Parts: sequence; C-alpha cells; structure tokens
Amino acid sequence: MSDSCFHCGLPVPPDAHFPIRYRDREEPACCAGCQAVATTIIDSGLSEYYQHRTEGAQRAEALPASILEQIRLYDSDELQRSFVLIAEENVREASLMLEGITCAACIWLNEQHIRQLPGVLAVDINYSTQRARVRWDNSRLKLSAILEAIAAIGYRAHPYDAERQEALQQKERKQALTRLWVAGLSMMQVMMYAVPVYLAPDGDIAPDFLWLLHWASFILTLPVLLYSALPFYRATWRDLKTRRVGMDTPVTIGILTAFIASFWALIHKFEHGIYFDSVSMFVFLLLGGRYLEGIARRKAGEASESLVKLVPAFAHRIAGWPAARDSHEATVASLRSGDVILVKPGETIPVDGVVLDGRSASNESLLTGESRPVAKSEGDSVIAGSVNAESPLVIEVGQTGQATRLAGIVRLLDQALAEKPRLAVAADRFASWFVALLLLAAAASYLAWHFIEPARALWIMVAVLVISCPCALSLATPAALTAATGHLASLGILTTRGHALETLAKVSDVVFDKTGTLTHGEMRLLEQRAAAGIAPADALAIAAALEQGSEHPLARAILAAAGDTPLPAAAEARNQPGGGVAGRIDGVEWRLGSPEFISAWLGRPLDLGDWHGDKTRIVLANADGAAASFAIGDAARPDAAQLVASLRRRGIRVHLLSGDGEGPVASLAAKLGIDSWTARAAPEDKLAFVGKLQQDGCRVLMVGDGINDAPVLARADVSVAMGGGTDVARASGDMILIGDQLGLIDRAIVISHKTLNIIHQNLFWAAGYNVVALPLAMAGHVTPWIASLGMAASSLIVVGNALRLVKRKA
Repeated sequence: MSDSCFHCGLPVPPDAHFPIRYRDREEPACCAGCQAVATTIIDSGLSEYYQHRTEGAQRAEALPASILEQIRLYDSDELQRSFVLIAEENVREASLMLEGITCAACIWLNEQHIRQLPGVLAVDINYSTQRARVRWDNSRLKLSAILEAIAAIGYRAHPYDAERQEALQQKERKQALTRLWVAGLSMMQVMMYAVPVYLAPDGDIAPDFLWLLHWASFILTLPVLLYSALPFYRATWRDLKTRRVGMDTPVTIGILTAFIASFWALIHKFEHGIYFDSVSMFVFLLLGGRYLEGIARRKAGEASESLVKLVPAFAHRIAGWPAARDSHEATVASLRSGDVILVKPGETIPVDGVVLDGRSASNESLLTGESRPVAKSEGDSVIAGSVNAESPLVIEVGQTGQATRLAGIVRLLDQALAEKPRLAVAADRFASWFVALLLLAAAASYLAWHFIEPARALWIMVAVLVISCPCALSLATPAALTAATGHLASLGILTTRGHALETLAKVSDVVFDKTGTLTHGEMRLLEQRAAAGIAPADALAIAAALEQGSEHPLARAILAAAGDTPLPAAAEARNQPGGGVAGRIDGVEWRLGSPEFISAWLGRPLDLGDWHGDKTRIVLANADGAAASFAIGDAARPDAAQLVASLRRRGIRVHLLSGDGEGPVASLAAKLGIDSWTARAAPEDKLAFVGKLQQDGCRVLMVGDGINDAPVLARADVSVAMGGGTDVARASGDMILIGDQLGLIDRAIVISHKTLNIIHQNLFWAAGYNVVALPLAMAGHVTPWIASLGMAASSLIVVGNALRLVKRKA
C-alpha cells in the first residue's frame, strides 16, 4: 500500500488507519478529513476525478463551528445584495471565488458536485480566474448549502472579493518567482564554472582545479534539483499514480537522469559526462516559461475584475426628497431601489436610475459606444458607470449591484471567456505518446547494451533520452509565434494570447466596432461655415473664447481646432445648461450653442438644411443673427477605408456593429464601403451576431475598443483591441494596436500566414530529426555530449528558422 494519502498526497502517519474504498481496492488516507472528502466524492459518482487530476488536493480539514456560522450568514438578503443577482422570484445567481483549485480536474469535480445539488440550475467555473458563477432556486436550496457542499469535497468558496483574490494570486506568484530566482542564480554560477572547462584544451586546467570546478557545480545544482524542480516531480508522481504519462514526465526523467549520470561520472572521475550546467539551465528555462504563461493567464482573467472599479464605493444620498435637498455620504452597497442620490459634475453615476431633477449630459461611451455625451433631464434614465459631464443631477435609484447593466456586461464577459476553446489538446496527446515511446526506447537500449557492453549501457541510455528530448518539437510552434509576435510588437501590434496568429491566418469575417475603432472616438471640428462679413478664423476665435475653461467635449473640439490662435477676452461668460454658452466680447453679446438654443434667443428659426445632419451642429450668433455654424463629430480614421478595401480584396467579409444611431452608422458604412452594418447594437446583440457567424462556420476577427466590446472581443475566434481603448477591452483582446493604426491589421494577417508556414517547416524538421537521431543513438554511434550538441543544434535550427519572421518585411 502506498505511504502517501490517496486524496491529498501527503505522507500517511504510521499509526493512521483511514481506509478509502476505491474501485474494489483499499487506499490510505492521512486523516479522517481526507477520508470523509474522498468518500463523499466517490459516493457521489465522481470517482473519475482521481483518474484525471494533475495536482494533489489540499488536505481536508473539518470546518470549525465559527466558519459554519459565518457561511450561514450568507443566506441573509442584506449580505447577498452586493454579489447576488435576483433573476426571477426565486432564481438567484452568485459569483464565488474558489480556493484549492490546482488543476483542470478540480474544475470538473466542483462543477459536477455542485450540479448534483437539488435546486442548482447552472454552474460554470472559469479556470483562468478560478471564479464560479452558480445559479440556483432559492426556494429549494440556500447559498450556505452550496458553500458547505463545496467545503465537503475539500475546497473553499467565498463571495467574490477582488482584494482576497489578488492576495491568493500574489502568494502563488511569489512562490513561483522564488523557485525561478533560485534556478537562475544557480544556472549563472554553474555556467561560470562550466565555460572554462568547455573552452580550455585538454590538459590546460590542472586536474585538481578541474575536479574542484566540477564539485562546485554539483553543490550549486543541488538547490535546483531539490527545490526549484519540485513542481515537476510532484506532477510526474501524480501521473505515475494514475498510470499515465504527462508533459512533466520527460522533464523529470531528463533532470534526474542527467543529474544522476553527472554525479556518477563525478564520483568515478570520468573525464566526460558531467552535465550539471544543463540541469540548472533546463530547469530555469522551463520555470521561466511557466511563470510567463501564468502571467498571461492572469491577464486574461483580469478584464472583468477591472470593471468593478467603474462604480464608486460611496454616493451622496438625499433623505426626505423633495422636501429636503441636503445630501450625506452613504455606501453604494447600502442604496435601495427608490432612494434618491445627488451626482455632482465629473462624478461617476453609481446606479441605474432615473433623473428626478437637473439638466446635464452623461458620457456613456464606455458602456454604449456612443461618442457624443447624451443629454439628461427629468425623466431620463442613467446607467451605472457613466460619467455626469456638466451639471448636478438628482437621481432616483433603480438597480444596484448585480442588477445594473454594468454587472450584466461583466457576466457576459465571464461567459465569453469561459467559452474560449481549449488549445493544444492534440499536441499534448501526441507528446504523451512520444514520451512513452521514448522511454521504451531508452529502456530497450539500456537492456540491449547491458548484454553487449555493460560499461556503455548507462551513457547510451542517457544519449537516447537527451538526443530525442522533445525540445525541438516543443519549440516548433512557440519559437515561430515568439518571433512573429516580437516583429509585430516592433510594428505596433501587441499579441497577448498565443493562439492569435494561428487563428488570424484562418479568418473569414472581420467585425468592426465604430466609435474609437473605425473612428477616432472623440469630438473634432469637421467643418465650419461663416456668414458674410466675418472671417472664418475670427468666428472660430470668438467661439473658442466663449468655451475657455469648459471641459465639455464640444468645447474641447472647438478649442483644439483653434489651437494656438490668440483669443479675445470674454466677459460675463456663463453656461446655459443643455443649451450653450453666452458672453460679451468687445462689448458685443455673443452666444454659442445648439440651433434650437440660438433660434429661441434670436426669436426666429434657423435653417441649416441637411448640412452634416448626422453630426452635432452648433451656431455662433450675436444680436444681428447667426455669424457662423460648426459641424462637430467623430471622424473616420485616415487608414480605415484602405484597410476595408484590402480585406475585401483578400476575400474577407467586413461587418460594422455599433451602439450609435442609425444615421452616423449608415453614413460611415457608405463612406468606407461596408455593406453589412448594424446600428444601436447592445453588447448582447454584438455577442449574438458573432455567435451566429461562428455557427455558420465562419472564423471571426473582432476589432473594438470599449467596455461594451469586451464580451464580444472575448467570444470571437480572434480579437484586436485598440490601444487607446479601455483597459477592459485591451485585456479581452488577443492583440492590441498600440498606436491605433488600423492598417497594421492587414500587416498582421500577412505575417500570420507566413508564421503558419514557418511552423509547418519547423514541425517537419523536428520530426525528421528525431526519426534519424534516435536510431543512431540506440545503435551507440552517439555519445552523450554529441547527443547534447544534437539536441541543442536541433533547437537552434528551429529557432533560427523562426527568426526569419523577424528579418522579413511583411
């Protein structure tokens, strides 16, 4: 019987007897907690967990009474307000953070176990964020029962808390970084001793100093072997216990074989066969790669977390409205539907609600994609996460917390990230078979040479393991992708996910957002018209003088157009909320604002006709009449039309989805030559549109920039986020346009095709190399040092071929 716990893998105390019945055999447990958890898992019909897991579970401990009492407090409706969505009368949905997740099998176990609970309607767990979304019938099952059921199988679940999640991830990162630091320090020191040995001719180093260098290398490699490489050993041990060969198995065998062989050569003072430098370097590079992979995975999961920061923690509550007008500080979590709050200019609106008093404009571009501030007055609805731009607003609270539209976007993003296809499954399966065959070949070589020439048997086995180490096969794809992504980064395209280039080469449809993507995403002066008797430059200077000091987007557009032009002094400048501005310049009363505002002031209608009817139009006037009119809007990027034309020449279909109104969207689509367009598209509409294309067999590239684009960016086969867009969009995108140059998307598509060609060449070379090298090594024609050289050369050839992607001009 094994001396380690069947559930958690820890040593079993000599006097412990906690048997677990598993598949007609008895397995040991280290404590009653692990025995109870394992029995629960097996009795629930989830014994497959123990076959597929790749990490040992955490040791199970009985929950203290105080913890159980805290768990039951979560049944309180008051506590659930901040993290539970009430979808229907009794249907609730919560976001939970899981502790103790170590591998994909843990995700499977938790999902299956929770689904078996009566009253659970749905459960999805995101492996990247280790966050679970659970939907249940509260009339049949309480939240505390779900939390206790998760605890019963050895895990912990809590209402999602960003700070707590970050603390757990920080602990994991610190441990991984420490292992990497130890391996890197050892590698550098050992290489300092190894290089003179490699470079010096035989006999140049005195024997005493030579063996001193070897022994020093041995001592410095021990921390790598005993500490840094521990994750590989644990994973291999779990693989062996489940009678399978995983990706860490060859790593462990390579490390231990090279070290043991080197130590054997050292203590017997063989002149060749000491490879301590290879051991430390191998471990360092592997840990470095895994650390970077972990960073990329966390980046993918941080997108939805950053959305929470859009909503402030505090609000100005007004008690006794409308009789009372004074406000006081209150937490957003304490707000109820029907409460009244005051939102001052420049503040973020914390809830979904309705305006009771005040006139202002709300910047909703982060949520809806609408570039122009939306006028708000009594009776208009407002959205949590939008910014009040002009004047104070009194708002009646409608929805808070998980019921807001912002929270809905978070749920869509979580869903889209969870639906991301799993990559490299076929590669892992092939590598497993390859490693198994390699181990058989090495064992067969040893046995054969043990009878032919015993002195050479060990070194021939080492040569077989080293020369056919799947390094070249493993590097074939990553090397090409790394070279290509480096080239793209130098051009201004940041690739954030490894699959992006592979998928980009197969794209059949491109879906663009409008605001901030095909357009600049900010107000600009597009055209101005001046009446007779006033120069256009003078009219612009007067308008800019009236707008000085204003932070309104229209004012910024006028001021940006005026540039460094000297401006006249404006006296008695005042803002007219919802209309415009007024002031006196050189004794003349001037007004600047909407045509309706100016028409009402002049007492006669203004006729601007169809001139820029789909843009924002403002008029400058004095008592004599209108002096000038300005068309302000969001202009198309200069390279947008060229990109659309290039994509169409490649046979790629182009679509435009936008939250803007029909007029601006239709106008831009006609200007760029896009036949397929949709206006007033909410985040759900965009997600459904891309999903429909994918159901029809299309490979979709999504290009966007806003929070409202984040779910569809995550859902698309491959996505590009604008560098000037929101943090959430950039985190959801597979690629980022750092300089917002749309033309680089076409360059990226060209490079993606070349990258696939390089990958195919590398795979062909790596496979061919192993077919030739393995028989030579088994036949004894290759010594260990030649095997090391061959392994390094095969990897260098693969990397060198990949570097052609850097040198080529796409």
